[in-house]
Amino acid sequence: QVQLVESEGGLVQPGGSLRLSCAASGSILSINDMAWYRQGPGKERELVAGIISGGSTRYADSVKGRFTISRENAKNTVTLQMNSLKPEDTAVYYCNARGVRVRTTPFVTRDYWGQGTQVTVSS
Repeated sequence: QVQLVESEGGLVQPGGSLRLSCAASGSILSINDMAWYRQGPGKERELVAGIISGGSTRYADSVKGRFTISRENAKNTVTLQMNSLKPEDTAVYYCNARGVRVRTTPFVTRDYWGQGTQVTVSS
């Protein structure tokens, strides 16, 4: 079975920075896409940033220029560097892995979610 384990979030002051990381474990052959989503209070879950195995990235307009996503394919990890944080970035952040192939079923792809980590931006 595949598990996604996220690093702890935390409380950050406005303008501050925080790095989130996520590691996928299990008998993984490949992961097509890794991404971060977030869900703020009273809001729907939304895409923050994503990166495919080839390195192409995508970002929500609200975080462009402030957040950077990266991944290490060999380690099945994805990192979200968040700078210039704003109170509206407060949310539970979820790691997502799409198109995951494992050794036992190499022709089947599945999607997985992390458990979520709280990020609070407040003075």
